[in-house]
Amino acid sequence: MKTLQLNVLIALVCMASTTTAQAYDRNPLVIALDIPAPQDSAGGIVVADVNDDGQPDFLVTVPGHLAVYDNSGRKLWIEKTDISVAGQSESQGLPGHHGPGVAAGDVDADGHCEVLFMTKDGVLHVVHGASGKSERLTKQLTPRGAGRWEIAMIADLRGTGGDRDILLQATNERDYRTGKFLMAFAYENSAEPLWSTDQFVSCAHNGARLADLDGDGRDEVLGRTILSPDGKLLAKAVDSPSHIDSLFVADVKPDLPGLEVVLLEEGANHVQVVGLKGPIWREHFRRQEPQNAAVGRFKPGSDEIFVWCRSRYNEHQKPFVFDSSGAMVFAYAMDDVAPEGWTASGVEVIHTIDWTGRPEQLACAKERHTEGDVCLFEPLTGKFVARFPHEADRLYVADVTGDWREEILVLEGNKLYVHENPDPNPRPDLPRLWTNRNYRRLKQCHNYYSP
Repeated sequence: MKTLQLNVLIALVCMASTTTAQAYDRNPLVIALDIPAPQDSAGGIVVADVNDDGQPDFLVTVPGHLAVYDNSGRKLWIEKTDISVAGQSESQGLPGHHGPGVAAGDVDADGHCEVLFMTKDGVLHVVHGASGKSERLTKQLTPRGAGRWEIAMIADLRGTGGDRDILLQATNERDYRTGKFLMAFAYENSAEPLWSTDQFVSCAHNGARLADLDGDGRDEVLGRTILSPDGKLLAKAVDSPSHIDSLFVADVKPDLPGLEVVLLEEGANHVQVVGLKGPIWREHFRRQEPQNAAVGRFKPGSDEIFVWCRSRYNEHQKPFVFDSSGAMVFAYAMDDVAPEGWTASGVEVIHTIDWTGRPEQLACAKERHTEGDVCLFEPLTGKFVARFPHEADRLYVADVTGDWREEILVLEGNKLYVHENPDPNPRPDLPRLWTNRNYRRLKQCHNYYSP
C-alpha cells in the first residue's frame, strides 16, 4: 500500500508537465495510397521487406484491396481482391479489428520474399513480393464446424531456420466465434499437414500469435493454450469461465527459462502470466477489467518488465500497472495526465515502442473511439511526452528507417504517415529489431487487441 501511495504521489507531482506534450509536425513521410479509405475496422498495416532490398516496405489492407509500397513510398503493386479482413472477429471471423490479414516471408527458400493472404472463398494466395505476380493458389479442406480458413500465418515449426511453414486458423461457423481450428503444413508439401487441431483455445477477439518461447528455433502457437511446434499442449492459463481479450510476449521472469505469455482476462478481470511450464501469476486490481495493455521496460535504469493496463471505462479511464511479480504498483486517472483537448475516452491501439533509443520504452496510442490524434506517453507516470495531430484510422509501430528505433505509422484516410524520431540515437550501433525472429512474427500476427 505504501508503494501505491508513493507512486500516486509521483504521478501528481508530474501532472504539471504532462499537459504540455510536444506537438510533432516534423515532415513525416507521407504516402498517398491508391486504395479507398477505411470505412470500418476491417484491415490494417504490416511492414516487411517484400522487394529484397534490405529495407522494410509497407503493406496496407482494406476490404477489397491489398496495397504494397516500398520503403521510400513508391508504389510496388496493388491487388484488388476479396481479401479476408473483417471487423469484430466473434461475429465476422478472423483476423478481427485492424487485423491486416497478410503475411510476408521467403516461404519457398528461393531467396525472394512472398506475400500470403486468404480470400473469403477460403483460398490461400501466395504472390511474388516485389511484383504481386501470383505464384500459388491453395485451398485446404475446411474442418467440420468451421466456415472456411480465415487467416494464414508464416511460421517455422520444423526448425528450418526460415519461413517455410504455414499456419491456418478458422473460427467456428456459428455462435460466438473463436479460432479453435488450426492446421499447419510445410509450404513445399501442402497436401500432407504437419498437424491439425480443433482444441486450440484462442483469444476471444483475435487469432493465434507465434513466438519461439524456449529458444529452440521453432515457433510455439500462443493463446489461452500454448501449443508446441508439433501441435501438442505445452501449457495453459488458469481455468476460468472468462475469456482472453489480448496476448503479449515478454521475458517477464528472467530467472525462469524461456519467455512468458501475458494474458488479459475479460469477465474475471485478471492479468495472467504463463510460462512454458504453466501459470506463474494471476492478479487483479479492484476487479477492473484490464482490457488493453502495454508490456515493456518502462522504468529508467531497470530491465524489469511492467504490465500497464488501460481499464475498460468508456470515459475517464483509470490505468493501473503490475510489476514483474504481479504486484500492483501504480494507478492514476487518464483525465489527470492527458493534454488539453484529449478525448475523455482515453487511448486505444496501445503499442510498446522503442522511440528514444534509450533502454526504457514508451507507449504509443491513439485517441479512443474517434479518428483522432496519436501520442507517446510514459506508462509508469502517465506523462504524455509527444502528440501527433491526426485523424487516425489505424496505428502501427515498427522499425522502418534503419537505426533500430521504431517509427510510428498512421493510416489517415488513404494516406499513410511515417513519423520518425528526429533526435540523435544515443545507441546507434544496436542491431535492427528485425534481426529478432520473434519481433518479425509478432509484428505480423496482430490486431487491435494484441498490437
